Amino acid sequence: MSTTARAAVPPEWAQVIAKYDRPGPRYTSYPTAVEFDERFGPDSYAERLARAASQPEAPLSLYIHLPFCEERCTFCGCTVIITRKREIAARYLDYLHRELALAAAALGDRRTITQYHWGGGTPTYLSVDEMRALQDAVTAQFTIRPDAEVAIEVDPRVTSMDQLRTLRAMGFNRLSMGVQDFTPEVQTAVNRLQTEAVTRALFEEARALGFESINIDLIYGLPRQTPESFGSAVDAVVAMGPDRVAVYSYAHVPWIRPHQRRIPAETLPAGRAKLELFFEAMDRFLRAGYVQIGMDHFARPGDEIARAAATGTLHRNFMGYTTRPATDLIGVGVSAIGDVADSFAQNLKKLPSYYAAIDAGRFPVERGYALDEDDRIRRHVITQIMCNFGVVYREVERRFGISFHEYFAEEQTELAAGPRIDGLIELEDDRLVITPLGRLLVRNVAMVFDRHLRGRHAEQPVFSRTV
Repeated sequence: MSTTARAAVPPEWAQVIAKYDRPGPRYTSYPTAVEFDERFGPDSYAERLARAASQPEAPLSLYIHLPFCEERCTFCGCTVIITRKREIAARYLDYLHRELALAAAALGDRRTITQYHWGGGTPTYLSVDEMRALQDAVTAQFTIRPDAEVAIEVDPRVTSMDQLRTLRAMGFNRLSMGVQDFTPEVQTAVNRLQTEAVTRALFEEARALGFESINIDLIYGLPRQTPESFGSAVDAVVAMGPDRVAVYSYAHVPWIRPHQRRIPAETLPAGRAKLELFFEAMDRFLRAGYVQIGMDHFARPGDEIARAAATGTLHRNFMGYTTRPATDLIGVGVSAIGDVADSFAQNLKKLPSYYAAIDAGRFPVERGYALDEDDRIRRHVITQIMCNFGVVYREVERRFGISFHEYFAEEQTELAAGPRIDGLIELEDDRLVITPLGRLLVRNVAMVFDRHLRGRHAEQPVFSRTV
């Protein structure tokens, strides 16, 4: 496939896209994490876990945060701890095992896991023995279903073949490999030097070991990217043949992540220039036979996430898009977020505070949020928009016992006056449908239904831009 740039933002779309380029949430949750506060603490979380325990047959999702990295990528938006002192990770794992036991005890007989994920940081920062010990700690407390999605994020620069074989032997069946971009100038600008050869070698070994699904992460909007250079990186990824690809928009939020200040703002593509990068990637993945999933993913048509998107059954949580929704998600480790019994609970972010809470025998929860009925309704609508590019009014009415047109009268007026006129949506008698243009601005459509966003007038920016 040629690396010559072929895709471009249609001229008739450019003005609309510029109009909607504003800060907005990515909606990995609703309400978003900016609404969390310390009134929801360890006792609140314990009470919600007790509610969750009353449904022993319902499956669970489990997320484990492993925050350690040897060095920092300047684009990173994750909660990470940069250290080469391995003893720090060893101590952390001891406390992580103890938090797992606390959560399991609170859940009573509800111990079946259908979706399980190690994220970071760099989970393969751990040694093979540490990975085995962590898996033993999990399986001592929980039962992982044979058909569960068991996934891990890996950095090809630091992941060994021995680690990969160990993960497969422990039952991991999905990998997400960080790439971002293969262009040397871009890699230098973001402090992540990673060759295509190293990445391909790990990918091919994962294929040989029988991992069921392999995802590759790319990021557009990084410093010094051009459509031509990013197109070359996409071609290299297509040649590897991953089952899924995530093409994330770089979120430049230096007021939240101070290390991003090392990236000069003038080197970042913005607005239409940034969107041209996504168009280039989208064009190449679609021509290679992938289908678009949600706002920033692509998958082979036979992958289960593509099948879920085709049938309108795709879901979304803090681990990303998923086909295996569980009513509750348990998050363990520093900064991890749980989604339990209509509430969110986020753990403490600093190791000393995290350790002190567990030493005291309490959940290391720093803040959270309890959803009310309106939140639950809006969360469902926003999830449908973000995952399945539309809302069927009758389905919402059956689920919540409301009249959609009456409940969302104000929102429908706003949608008709803006997004519909601008071509982002189609409003039918029985449903809302996101158009191809609207898929690029799906966050903006979802924002219309965000009650909390309406009342937010912060002087300091909170969210990254939607374009």
